[in-house]
Amino acid sequence: MSENPCQLAKHDVKPFCLLVLLYFLQGVPVGLTFGTVPFLLKSMTKNTTFTQLGVFTMATYPYSLKILWSPIVDSIYSRKTGRRRSWIIPVQLLSGTILWILGVAVSKDLIFAGVDESYQSGTVPQNTSPSSLNIPSLTVCFLSLIALCATQDIAVDGWALEILSKESLSYASTAQTVGLNTGYFLSFTIFLTFNSADFMNKYIRTVPLQHGIVSLSGFLKLAGLLYLVVTLYIALFTKEKPTKIPALPTKKSDEKIGDLIDYNYDTNPAHQSLANVYRSFFKVLKLPSVQSLMIIHFFSKFAFQCNEGATNLKLLERGFKREDLAVTVLIDFPFEIIFGYYVAKWSGDSSDQTRPGLSSNPVFSNRIIRFLVGKTGTLTPWLWGFLGRLTAAFLANVLIAKFPVDGEITRGYFCMVVFQHLLGSFMSTVQFVGICSFHTQIADPVIGGTYMTLLNTLSNLGGTWPRLLVLSMIDRFTKYGCVLTKKVENDIVTEASCSAAGGDWVTIRDGYFVTNLFCITVGCWLYFGFIKKKAQQLQKLPPSSWQCH
Repeated sequence: MSENPCQLAKHDVKPFCLLVLLYFLQGVPVGLTFGTVPFLLKSMTKNTTFTQLGVFTMATYPYSLKILWSPIVDSIYSRKTGRRRSWIIPVQLLSGTILWILGVAVSKDLIFAGVDESYQSGTVPQNTSPSSLNIPSLTVCFLSLIALCATQDIAVDGWALEILSKESLSYASTAQTVGLNTGYFLSFTIFLTFNSADFMNKYIRTVPLQHGIVSLSGFLKLAGLLYLVVTLYIALFTKEKPTKIPALPTKKSDEKIGDLIDYNYDTNPAHQSLANVYRSFFKVLKLPSVQSLMIIHFFSKFAFQCNEGATNLKLLERGFKREDLAVTVLIDFPFEIIFGYYVAKWSGDSSDQTRPGLSSNPVFSNRIIRFLVGKTGTLTPWLWGFLGRLTAAFLANVLIAKFPVDGEITRGYFCMVVFQHLLGSFMSTVQFVGICSFHTQIADPVIGGTYMTLLNTLSNLGGTWPRLLVLSMIDRFTKYGCVLTKKVENDIVTEASCSAAGGDWVTIRDGYFVTNLFCITVGCWLYFGFIKKKAQQLQKLPPSSWQCH
């Protein structure tokens, strides 16, 4: 076997790259739904409320509900095609087709009317309002697309447990991080960058033009075509399971006749039946360890919802330029990819108490470190990531409060924005890779797809259910008032009546600050009152505590 268990084995490089490609495809619709469309909705009309944006976030719900149909994906398949490829191939084919159809519909203004017109002219069409954009219909379209991505995710998660050997299994989370982040980055940051005439004119072109390089409809068609090409490759040039070949010994003492690379797939058809998968699923839910992990997942992301769901949109609302916001994310992306790799190694190292960890660093006091994250273990990176995201959420309040009154973005303020984004995204990556690595280690391969989907769904659900609530709180706690130059007899209660009276409709209290501080306070209370202690207990449990057979 490999001499260093933290290194990706050579025979796993090709399966690893395949996983990165599959997760990359998932990241494209995810980036459109989680990032691009809300950004375009807010930039096309600033009258779009955070509550309306919260309605669109319902399109992300399938990622938090996929556990309902994951046993079906795990147990119904064609033996000839393979347990995982039976779902990956048709789902990707349908996803690519839908992306292409959406591109055609956008180009003809059948959906998201005006977004391509805005791209071509460089200005927002007149009479654009939240109602004219038909947010409910837009939500249904992208909800269907995300439902397919969620189904694909179930199959790919299960496949990751089977095509990587046990010595490289921790790199499944790295493949997911690199692939999803790259797809998300392409469909969110890169798209908005090349869609923006201002960015192109400011940083790329020598002769200014009124439009960017790619429209939303064009990008959707291109993404659909990419899906179809990769699906063709999966269908023609991949196999369901790797061939068990003799392991290459690293030392003479390791040589054994018939020593095979140890893969994690199950070969018993009885274990893969629908009835058995559902039975095993409910057995998993009854495990005390899983129930404790469920509670952690359900509440742990509440603290970050205001920062991660509204800070960028609030910057945009206050006058931060779209092209400058794109630059901050461009700077952030390489760090996420690089750190994603090393966080996976960190997670693997943390499970070995004999290896030097953070507690051996002489710069820090052991007492302070134990107070913050407890004893070193598999979940140590995840705990550090939680604290880092709390810090980023607090800095977001400072960032919005210090936004220049005159709208002139200084170099110092821009650096503050970059730092806050880097901290938040890096710590989010730390948590994501850390918890995915933990999931991979504890998942029972007999129902690998369903088990991984259950754990990942619970993690996704913790970031989904509070989003609409938190965004609605921003609007609820925001208070507006009218500033008049002269006294009027009638009460001014609306923006229209204020304008008619010659006044300015201003924000007296920004609900963003109230909501974000509330989320941070709840997060601190949960972390030091429950999450840290329970995580310490879970990482010490033996593998048998997570198995249902």
